[in-house]
Amino acid sequence: QVQLVESGGGLVQAGGSLRLSCAFSGDTFGNHAMAWFRQAPGKKREFVAGVSWTGDNTYYGDSVKGRFTVSRDNAKNAVYLQMNSLRPEDTAVYYCAAGGADFSDYAEVYKFWGQGTQVTVSS
Repeated sequence: QVQLVESGGGLVQAGGSLRLSCAFSGDTFGNHAMAWFRQAPGKKREFVAGVSWTGDNTYYGDSVKGRFTVSRDNAKNAVYLQMNSLRPEDTAVYYCAAGGADFSDYAEVYKFWGQGTQVTVSS
């Protein structure tokens, strides 16, 4: 069974940076496209960023383009989200998700989810 464990969340001031990590276990990591989603209180889960199984292709939600960078290390079974120029509206619980071989930005496609890590950006 696939397990995902996020880390790296916390409290940061606007304009600051955080790096989230997601550790993957339970299957062959290279078989899975990976993605980050986030959910703020009272809002729907939102696609943030994704990366193909090779790591060659990356995808971003419009609200984070140019500020966030997603990457993966298939040797370490990990995916990362570097978040720069953080804004108060980035405050949310961030979730790592593992899908099939093909990337999608639809949360419903992802079968495996981590427990989430809280990111809070103060103004």
